[in-house]
Amino acid sequence: MKDRHDLMPILRLAYSTQFLIALMAVFVLWSQVGGQSHLDLLPWSVKLVLGLAAAYGVVRATAASVSGDRAWNGQAVRWLGFTLAVLAACGYATYYAHMNLEETDDADQQQDTTISRMQIPVVGQAGYPLGSAAQIVRPIHHP
Repeated sequence: MKDRHDLMPILRLAYSTQFLIALMAVFVLWSQVGGQSHLDLLPWSVKLVLGLAAAYGVVRATAASVSGDRAWNGQAVRWLGFTLAVLAACGYATYYAHMNLEETDDADQQQDTTISRMQIPVVGQAGYPLGSAAQIVRPIHHP
C-alpha cells in the first residue's frame, strides 16, 4: 500500500500533462479536420465544453487502462467510446456551423444583376453593321 501512495503524485502529474496535451491535440485536430473558419463561427461555450470533454475522456481512458489488469478492459473501452462520441459531436457542431452560421453572398449577387436590352445593329453603306471589321477594311477596287 505504501508503494501506491508514492506513485500517486507522479501519476497525477502525468495525467495533468496528458490532459493539457490532449486539449491542444483536440483543438488542432478539430481545426484541421473541420476547418478553422467553421470553428471560429461556433460559440465559445460549445468549443469549451466539447474540447474539455474530449480531453477528459482521453485521460480517463488512459487511467482506466493503467488501473486494470489488461490494457483493453471494459472501463477503458467505455471511456474510448465516450471520447469518440464527443468527437462525433464536434463534427456535428462543425457541420451545423457550416450549414447555418456561415454568411452567404446571395444578397450581393442579386444586387449585381443587370437587365440589358437587345440592341439592333445599324447597317452602314456596304451592308455591314457599323463598327464591324468589314466596314473598317474596305475592299480594293481596281480599274
